[in-house]
Amino acid sequence: MDLALILDPLDGLKAYKDSSIAIMRAAAARGHAVWAIQRPDLAWREGRSSAGALAIEPTADDAAWYVPGARETRDLAAFDAILMRQDPPFDFEYVVATWMLERAAAAGARVFNDPRAVRDHSEKLAITEFPQFTATTLVTRAADALQAFIDEIGDVILKPLDGMGGSGIFRVRRADPNRNAILETLTGLGRHTVMAQRYLPAISDGDKRVLIIGGEVIPYALARIPREGETRGNLAAGGRGVAMPLTDREREVAEALAPILWSRGLLIVGLDLIGGQLTEINVTSPTCMVEIAAQTGFDVAGRVVHHLERLTRGD
Repeated sequence: MDLALILDPLDGLKAYKDSSIAIMRAAAARGHAVWAIQRPDLAWREGRSSAGALAIEPTADDAAWYVPGARETRDLAAFDAILMRQDPPFDFEYVVATWMLERAAAAGARVFNDPRAVRDHSEKLAITEFPQFTATTLVTRAADALQAFIDEIGDVILKPLDGMGGSGIFRVRRADPNRNAILETLTGLGRHTVMAQRYLPAISDGDKRVLIIGGEVIPYALARIPREGETRGNLAAGGRGVAMPLTDREREVAEALAPILWSRGLLIVGLDLIGGQLTEINVTSPTCMVEIAAQTGFDVAGRVVHHLERLTRGD
């Protein structure tokens, strides 16, 4: 199998925790060729999509995790599978990449996650399709509605719709003297829509990342546990990652969503749950594979490659 991954700049990836690198290492270990593509190298002309691709040989050395090989301009349909694995922000250039990859898919390329599905699934707003699994939530940019929500609920989380890694997230209580300033900042004085959710005290037990690979629910979650004095469990915000078996509730939610999301071409999905309540559906570049594998021995990246092999065989 010729596997290409569309990645952020290679030298900026952190091999000791990067799920994309784990996937490349798993693919190479199974005898597959691995290629890296940078988003600026995508191109389209006269019905064909192409990109400059670098052949790479992954190593086990986290300090120098790959050996570069030949660089070629290749038709994207020539690869057996392409994984789009770039981090947000989900800006206009990200949208352009999904459009270009959609044309590549129309010409025969196998692209995962499906570019249209990535474009259609806001990682924050996607939960609104499944309100039976979510905490009390409001999405608006109207300050009066947000103020009323805070007064009603008493303790809420406010988050921008385009953030990642816990950036821009605030916990606001009814009596918080800074609530007006926080709302003004997050909404840009009413120009930006935000999400408000009931604060879930179960965050002290971790913001759980539950992975779904090709419709298969991975049996372990990574609980991102906030450091002392912090509301956010995100690893990027200093949270501590602890792998643990899924609870019955987490499995219930994941099993309900898995066939729906897989039917849309979402090969790799990361659900975020706090106290069994769904808070996000991550589809751009879900992580936590390395931590789960290191702590449980369950080879999540190997499951990704297994599903890609099955798909390219037409199983």
